[in-house]
Amino acid sequence: LISDYSGLTEDGESDEDEEEEEEEDDDDDESEDGSEDGSEEDDEDEGVDDEDDYNEGKKKKGNAEKQVQETRDAMPDSDMPRYPVFQSAAALCVGVGSFSDPSDLPGLAHFLEHMVFMGSEKYPSENGFDAFLKKHGGSDNASTDCERTIFQFDIQRKNFKEALDRWAQFFICPLMIRDAIDREVEAVDSEYQLAKPSDSHRKEMLFGSLAKPGHPMGKFCWGNAETLKQEPKRMKINVYKRLRAFWKKYYSAHYMTLAVHRFDYVSELGLPKPDFSDMLDPFDTTAFSKLYRVVPVGKVHALNITWALPPQEKYYRVKPLHYISWLIGHEGTGSILSVLRKKCWAVALFGGNSETGFDQNTTYSIFSISITLTDEGFQNFYKVTRLVFQYLKMLQTLGPQQRIYEEIQRIEANEFHYQEQIDPIEYVEDICENMQLFPKEDFLTGDQLMFEFNPGVISAALSLLTPEKANLMLLSPEHEGQCPLREKWFGTQYNMEDIQQEWMEQWTGNLELNADLHLPAENKFIATDFTLKPSDCPDTEFPVRIADSDRGCLWYKKDNKFKIPRAYIRFHLISPVIQQSANVVLFDLLVNILGHNLAEPAYEAEVAQLEYKLVAGEHGLVIKVKGFNHKLPLLFHLIIDHLADFSASPDVFSMFAEQLKKTYFNILIKPEKLSKDVRLLILEHSRWSMVDKYQALTAGLTTEELTEFSRSFRAELFAEGLVQGNFSSAESVQFLQYVTDKLQFSKLTAEVPVMFRVVELPQKHHICKVKSLNKGDANSEVTVYYQSGPKALREHTLMELLVMHMEEPCFDFLRTKETLGYHVYPTCRNTSGILGFSVTVETQATKFNTELVELKIEEFLTSFGEKLNALTEEAFNTQVTALVKLKECEDTHLGEEVDRNWAEVVTQQYVFDRLNREIEALKQMTRDELVSWFKEHRGQSSRKLSVHVSNAFVGEKQEEKGKDEDLRSSAYGEVSKLSFLPASPKVEGAIAIVDIPAFTEGLPLFPYHKILK
Repeated sequence: LISDYSGLTEDGESDEDEEEEEEEDDDDDESEDGSEDGSEEDDEDEGVDDEDDYNEGKKKKGNAEKQVQETRDAMPDSDMPRYPVFQSAAALCVGVGSFSDPSDLPGLAHFLEHMVFMGSEKYPSENGFDAFLKKHGGSDNASTDCERTIFQFDIQRKNFKEALDRWAQFFICPLMIRDAIDREVEAVDSEYQLAKPSDSHRKEMLFGSLAKPGHPMGKFCWGNAETLKQEPKRMKINVYKRLRAFWKKYYSAHYMTLAVHRFDYVSELGLPKPDFSDMLDPFDTTAFSKLYRVVPVGKVHALNITWALPPQEKYYRVKPLHYISWLIGHEGTGSILSVLRKKCWAVALFGGNSETGFDQNTTYSIFSISITLTDEGFQNFYKVTRLVFQYLKMLQTLGPQQRIYEEIQRIEANEFHYQEQIDPIEYVEDICENMQLFPKEDFLTGDQLMFEFNPGVISAALSLLTPEKANLMLLSPEHEGQCPLREKWFGTQYNMEDIQQEWMEQWTGNLELNADLHLPAENKFIATDFTLKPSDCPDTEFPVRIADSDRGCLWYKKDNKFKIPRAYIRFHLISPVIQQSANVVLFDLLVNILGHNLAEPAYEAEVAQLEYKLVAGEHGLVIKVKGFNHKLPLLFHLIIDHLADFSASPDVFSMFAEQLKKTYFNILIKPEKLSKDVRLLILEHSRWSMVDKYQALTAGLTTEELTEFSRSFRAELFAEGLVQGNFSSAESVQFLQYVTDKLQFSKLTAEVPVMFRVVELPQKHHICKVKSLNKGDANSEVTVYYQSGPKALREHTLMELLVMHMEEPCFDFLRTKETLGYHVYPTCRNTSGILGFSVTVETQATKFNTELVELKIEEFLTSFGEKLNALTEEAFNTQVTALVKLKECEDTHLGEEVDRNWAEVVTQQYVFDRLNREIEALKQMTRDELVSWFKEHRGQSSRKLSVHVSNAFVGEKQEEKGKDEDLRSSAYGEVSKLSFLPASPKVEGAIAIVDIPAFTEGLPLFPYHKILK
């Protein structure tokens, strides 16, 4: 699946959480006003879960999904604006994807998905559709899969009809002008370059290369400049003609399904579409059932055991792989992961099929077990594999269990019956794809419900999961220097070897069952009471404080709007000791080990749709619990009990110290994460950077230090909570009581700020240019930041309006016309209460140096200033109205309301009616005010900071140096210190920052600032 946000992006950071209703971001000390995602916790609280990139896609349905401390790396994609919107939406699924790429033009289907959006005969403006959407508070997206391509958009309801016509023209009469082809190839190539450092994409391409010659699984679905520009030029292939021919052949109504939200019309003609179902058994080759040793980009040990099964889509009513993966991925007593954790061999396991086109199509279905190993687990990977085969043999011996199937069936039925509404744009995307897969009667339910228990179908799938038919892929940095083979497109280093005969003999033949492995017991966390509770106090529009003492307080709001038997419990345990010396690292360890201690006892709650998340905040521990309210208190009490009784054995401490070091490393080698770390290190006083944390962990910490820290952390706290949903106020106040009674902490001796103080930048232009910490990554990033200062709510709203005006021109200038990179975006910045805005470009060192990108951003801002000067009153009022409408839109589900209220609680601002105040501010704003606001930031006295993460990588030339040199030189750079680079004289008047402490030492600090009025 290649997902392209073809429109504008509010923030380039991929929020992969994303499926957790984007609730993580509000814990940030730099919560960028809803515009910049991402708390620093989003990087760190994942603790041991740096394998997310590796395991991407393995957490969809059918996977005993783990909802705690996990993110799922989005495919090459950037975040769409996440306003609390309820809009009209449409999605179109074309039953054609990259399997249909011609052999001489790899990536053509993906390229066409880009090109159809570049104007139509009726609406010829290249960026016209995006501009129209932005003007009316909309967004769009598209993705190319193996056998399907999906397009979707949403917009305010009153503009939906015109938007639908504009959108439809892309499929009726797209322009696809020759001039745009060369430019958009660069966008596709940039997307490919951004994907290259991702271990999940690398693993997928390597796996696909094992398919039979000529099978479409082996195709290069991404496309890049080589396949779509350079090679066609050499071969005299007319890409323009071939693109139009591909569109004409495949973008036909009889291949399409359409879902429209708020209209009644859908169309299905039921004619045949491209069929690959005669190309079965793509991996029935001698190369498949081997051991592949792979060198990953990140520091991770991971074992992937994969089978290629016959297509399973036709068994959607039984869902055999969902049943099997639910057991394989179980984490309770008797599970594979439970035994591995006790041995300190593994920290995470995912099993199943992600249901993407790569994992499941008409030619085969994957079943994959992905295990994140510790150092010791890596050394014993063959014993880990043996344990997996012992569990599979147990399942095959016992046969499918009706009790377990019906339990999963009940959980899925509860979730479906009481599901919260999702954004219309996501809903129509799901439905239009379902229309390609299921009969009409199952369009809405086919991908969610378990309809019938069929032991024969399940047994047939189970019987194929044998050692002889398995593909083993072992990823580890330890393989560096031992892997002379290279995957063609992503350059992944690997080696192929036969599985040792003695191992295979142990795994097969008389493999004895393991007494530690057994099926899960009956789940006590499944809700049975779905009664909506009456209010026991007056209903209120916003949360009210129902408990307040010197040790904590609780905010509460009864849900009488969505009327579902669910609830949300959130607590922020604020501590004065976290920001002291290396305590920030000990705190990360505490939170990850607490998650480890909870994993087994809380797992039954997770599979019963009760979710929890532990976040190592900058100033406190954030606990989030949500789900059906009936059994939710049991889960909350379990978490608090484990915190109260926290302990860590030396083995567990050592395992997590090792994993956390890898996590820090894997964050630091990503240019976008390093750029953010550097920017906040400059701006936020006393902040511990990720590099600082890595250094402290490398220097060495002890179990005794963690034990002492956990004691001091629990000794003095302030517990602030929010409860919303189907709980009475009397029940809710008991959660705070439980926290204070169980943890037995003292009150704070002094107030603990929940944000940092921010440095006041000088009224000059400063550049901090650092070398990328991943020397094998061609990607660079430039962020140009303008600081406003401590401002009121009105100015924050004005900045939001300014950035909204800026988005479409920014995209058009920097990506469409200048082709600087795939991700380009302006962002409204709220850094610990201090206002600012920035423009970011992610580019490739093989194409542009960062100074050129900086100059192009400056060129864009100059041209934008001219456009702003020429802005008419009508255009200004239209944009204001669009932003007002977005803020007036109703929440689609309770989680959105909770997220917004929690952002007020966790920052201790408590302006629960902020949206209403912003709407009033917007209605009073004038065009002249907006123009002068922008000019204020662009004058000689502007406080401007540029952060460049640059790579000296020389691109293709480096790849041509030869395998011997690759094997001698380590790809894993040193990340324990920043390497500063001098500023180029090309950027006139800029002052280089080459020592951050020396630069910030003499600068004044803004006072702590909250945006209250």
